[in-house]
Amino acid sequence: MTHAELSAIDACVFDAYGTLFDVGSAAKRCTDVLGAKADALAVQWRTSQLHYTWLRSLMGRHADFWQVTGDALDFAMDALGIADTALRKRLMDLYLELSAYPDATVALTALCQANRPAAILSNGTPKMLAAAVKSAGLAALIDPVLSIEEVGVYKPHPRVYQLAVDRLGVKPERVGFVSSNGWDVAGASSFGFRAIWVNRAGAKTERLPAKPIVQITRLDELPALLGI
Repeated sequence: MTHAELSAIDACVFDAYGTLFDVGSAAKRCTDVLGAKADALAVQWRTSQLHYTWLRSLMGRHADFWQVTGDALDFAMDALGIADTALRKRLMDLYLELSAYPDATVALTALCQANRPAAILSNGTPKMLAAAVKSAGLAALIDPVLSIEEVGVYKPHPRVYQLAVDRLGVKPERVGFVSSNGWDVAGASSFGFRAIWVNRAGAKTERLPAKPIVQITRLDELPALLGI
């Protein structure tokens, strides 16, 4: 990473799930029913959710993220031997109200105060994203909120990242793309964005063609990197 790479960023584009919003928070809020299975369900749900997006994209059989999320939850519950229709509905409803990471609010507030454009680019449907942004109180801090539904294919397809370029009117090399997902960072970097990896879990670097320009552990480290 060089100072020039960071100073060249005119706008920040954020992934939503796992970056701004805690995808495990729905299961955590159901520990009264799930008990010790809460963490395992959260992991399997998220893993299947991502796998289904990639596989559907490869098969040319697109379904929106709400259906994919439900399908992934059904698999996760089945895998853990959980048969509870009321719990399934509760978990899906909670996915519309995922908790935002506290450091996300700090970073977005700093960008807003510095008049630095900040957007979301996500696999989520417009309805899912609108609900999550509203529930987390981020609506005044981020705009636009872009969904892959506009192109009908999931990340990391280049057409998804092109959405941000078209909407923001900023060249790829002037966009700082921020994600907690290593595969998403690789896709964005390969597209031409200056990708910033929020490595919350201390994961190893993906063996993919493109790398992030910088790695951080929390979003509230971002403003200082950008000189804000």
